[in-house]
Formats: sequence, C-alpha cells, structure tokens
Amino acid sequence: MPDVTIPASLLPRDGRFGSGPSRVRPGQVDALVAAGRGPMGTSHRQDGVRSLVGRVREGLASLFSLPDGWEVVLGNGGTTAFWDAAVAHLVRDRAQACVFGEFSGSLARALSAAPFLAEPSVRSAPPGGLVRAAGETGIDVYAWPHNETSTGVMSPVHAVPGADPDALVLVDGTSAAGGLDVDVSACDVYYFAPQKSFGSDGGLWLALMSPRALERVAELDGADRWQPRFLSLPLAVQACRKDQTLNTPAVATLVMLADQLDWMHAAGGLPWAVGRSRESARRLYDWVAATPWATPFVADAQARSHVVATVDLDASVDHRDVLDVLRRNGIVDVDPYRALGRNQLRVGMFPAVDPDDVEALTACLDFVVARLPGAGTTGPGRT
Repeated sequence: MPDVTIPASLLPRDGRFGSGPSRVRPGQVDALVAAGRGPMGTSHRQDGVRSLVGRVREGLASLFSLPDGWEVVLGNGGTTAFWDAAVAHLVRDRAQACVFGEFSGSLARALSAAPFLAEPSVRSAPPGGLVRAAGETGIDVYAWPHNETSTGVMSPVHAVPGADPDALVLVDGTSAAGGLDVDVSACDVYYFAPQKSFGSDGGLWLALMSPRALERVAELDGADRWQPRFLSLPLAVQACRKDQTLNTPAVATLVMLADQLDWMHAAGGLPWAVGRSRESARRLYDWVAATPWATPFVADAQARSHVVATVDLDASVDHRDVLDVLRRNGIVDVDPYRALGRNQLRVGMFPAVDPDDVEALTACLDFVVARLPGAGTTGPGRT
C-alpha cells in the first residue's frame, strides 16, 4: 500500500461522510455545552426537559408542515424499537412490506415473527432495485422505507392504489427525514431516528402520526397480543401530549436534535435542507458519470438517493485500499454496507454535509486512485 498524502488544498473542510451516525455540526456541540448548565442532569418530568421535548415536537411539526390533527410522538429505543411497537400497536391482522435492502427486510422479519399476526405479504427487489406497494384485499398496513440506507435506493411516499379504505401507510424515514422531500399527508405514520439528517445520536424514535393512525393505536390498545409496556404506543402518545417521554430520554440527543431543527428552520426549512442534499447528490453522481472506474450501484437514476449514494468500483480498484488511504488523510466513513459485500463506496450526503465537501471528496478519490498500482485499468465493474 503506497503512502499517499492528499494535498491539503484538495481535502474537504470536514472529512466525515457517514451514513449514520452522521456528521454533527460544531453548533450542536456548542448547544450541548450550554445545556450542561441547563436541562442536562435534571428530571425529565420537570419544565427544563419538558420544554426541550416541546421544542422538538414543535420544530418537527413546523418542518414537515403537519396537517391538522397530526401529532409528533417520540420514545426510546430507536427505529428498531418502533418496528416492534408498530407490530404490536398498528397492524390489526396482516401487513404488506416492501423489501429492497437490509432495513426494510428487518421490519418484514418482525412482522413475520409476530405469532398474533397473519403472515405478511412481502414484495421484494434485489439490493439496488426498488419495489413499490400494491393494493391487496385484507391488508391493513402497508410499509416501506423512504430511503433504504443500506443500498442508496429512495422510494416515494404515496397513497397505495387499490388499498382497503381503512388501511394505514407506514413509511420508515430514518435516513430520509430532513433530507428528502415528502408530503406526509400521503401516509399515516412517518417515523425515523435522529442520527441521520438531524445529526444527533441514536436511541430515540420519532413518529409523525395521522388521526387515523392514532385511532388505530387506541383501537388495538389492550388487544389480546404481545404489548410490552416499553413499546406501548398508547402510553407514548399520552406522555408526549404532556411534552414528556414514557422513559427517561437521553437529553443530549434531544439537545442536538433541537439545535439541528433550529438550524434548518433558520436556513429555509425543509425546502432548503432538501435542496442542499440534492445538490450534493448532483455533484457526486455527475462525477461518477465522468469516472471510468466508478458505476452507480442503483441502475434507475430516479431511485438514486439524494442522501446516501452507493458507488461500485472497478475490479482493479480495491475499496479497502481506497478507504485506508482516505482514513489516514482524515476522510472517514465512506465504507459500503457490510452485508452487501460489494467493492463499493457509500457516501452520506445529509444536510449538514456541505456540497463543496462532497465535491472535494471526489477530487480526493481521483487523486488517490491515480496513485494506486494498477487501479482503474480494466474498465467499469459492478463486483
């Protein structure tokens, strides 16, 4: 492995491009320091933390322009916990899940494992592909991710043609929320964790819930099924209406999330944040198109994510060599998703990432690959 030093003039100002946890802005760290003299270390049942929860709920309601009757609900445990909470409190009998990557597959597995539910209908596509929901009789929940973090595929949020009238649409927005455009009125629950576009830590789930979804939660409360208290959506709704959480939250996570929401609103709200990620994606994909040893993993250009880009490398360019040189030069977390096992780079382009830094990353990649023995000599490849 050659000892390659990237010139300082080529380096991004910030070399963090993780797909989650993602880049944290210095302003968020400053907010944490200030919170050390305020709500941190105080009771989550008292005004200090409750006002912070209220600030987060109001910030999200405004960012996503929530329709009348919608509520922002949050709880501990991250998206994985919300999957189980949805299984227990939102699916009446049978769900349809669209699977086109690791995280969409996780929800499908949770639905299948529930002994009190009928076997789910699963529509699947291979990694890098996209499959969309289709109406089926007897389905009371349709579920898919807005953005599949593992593969860099984005799927639109939409009503499902042919669905039963009382069926709910649940969309996992974990790596999409805050970075991709969305009209939440096209679904019933848009849920996510804050460690992607919102630059916070994990361990918290947030859900934007429609009146129909809230009615379903009330309908299934106390049903003859597995409903552990920690995953109780009815209790979470009750607590959030008091600007509380059912269990003690990580206050630092809330502080960073609240500061990120303030930053987004001050810059222009969701349209600004979405535009910033879209510009980063444009620069990245334009570079891929002009680079003979790089190929978009997602063949359908309309499905290529604006927040998580996946790029296959020519067989002569070992991604491990590239990652090693980048890391030694302060550029980190562009590793491919481990389970895919591909010779690939994965680049987080959330709103906190400056598009100029994405462009600098591409210049660094050109510089590094040009100095790897034999790299880029066999033409584009996908393995």
